[in-house]
Amino acid sequence: MSTPYAGAGARLPAGVSVGHWTDAQGQTGCTVVLVPGGAVGGVDVRGGAPDTISTDGLRPGTVNQRAHAILLTGGSAFGLAAASGVLRYLEERGIGLLFGSVAVPIVAGAVIFDLLAGDPMARPGPDAGYAACAAADTDPGLGAVGAGTGASVAKAGGNEPRPGGVGVASQEAGGAVVAAVMVANGAGGIWDDDRHEWVAPLTAWDYSSPMIPGGNTTIGAVVTDARLTKEQAIRVAAVAHDGIARAVRPAHTLYDGDTMFCLATGGVQAPVDAVEAVAAQVVARAIATGVRAAQP
Repeated sequence: MSTPYAGAGARLPAGVSVGHWTDAQGQTGCTVVLVPGGAVGGVDVRGGAPDTISTDGLRPGTVNQRAHAILLTGGSAFGLAAASGVLRYLEERGIGLLFGSVAVPIVAGAVIFDLLAGDPMARPGPDAGYAACAAADTDPGLGAVGAGTGASVAKAGGNEPRPGGVGVASQEAGGAVVAAVMVANGAGGIWDDDRHEWVAPLTAWDYSSPMIPGGNTTIGAVVTDARLTKEQAIRVAAVAHDGIARAVRPAHTLYDGDTMFCLATGGVQAPVDAVEAVAAQVVARAIATGVRAAQP
């Protein structure tokens, strides 16, 4: 049985790196999952209030099979502007799908709502996306960094919000590495499914008080070196939402934009059902790890 890893001990598949751009004063930021060699991509959107970019190309029946980066960003819809910086970074390096003599990078992404955390006019833009790419590493920071800078959790029903954050976790599945990079910004409390304890509990919500419209959302990406088809990558992204439901309680509400991506670099032949099962586990683990790292 493989050993699970979280936080600084997490392992990313070969060819994958993660970078952050952090605005500590404005309380926002963005995180980029980079795969310059390209990876088979999939996506699954479950929340009732999502805001995304270029997810349609990752759905079934479309010509594109691969992606080169996933943007996870704060700033709500405004933060999607950071994607143009990611595109510029990749284009300068000749990375993308070739159309004649032009390489077009495939960059998809999703946002969290953090406009009420600090300066509502502070939002990641093109330069932020570029800087996150330039800072990409195989040992990324955790907690209140990147897209997790202004994230908060456990805030439903008037509870005092606790810091959210970015978490990373990994585990092997049939010889393949399966890792999750998650940004926790949900209204629900955060449960550690490994330790069977609350990281950030809801203390006062009686299920009759309203949630916070726009103040929620958990987003992330599962990255693996398993060999997957596009349809299988979409399945992994779908099953990965089970990890959100294990860690964020409640999850997938009307006001959430919960979105999961999957990127598969394809170097290892592994059972797809094992990859799916481990994907849910590492997602839950990454969420708990990121929120724990962000606590004062």
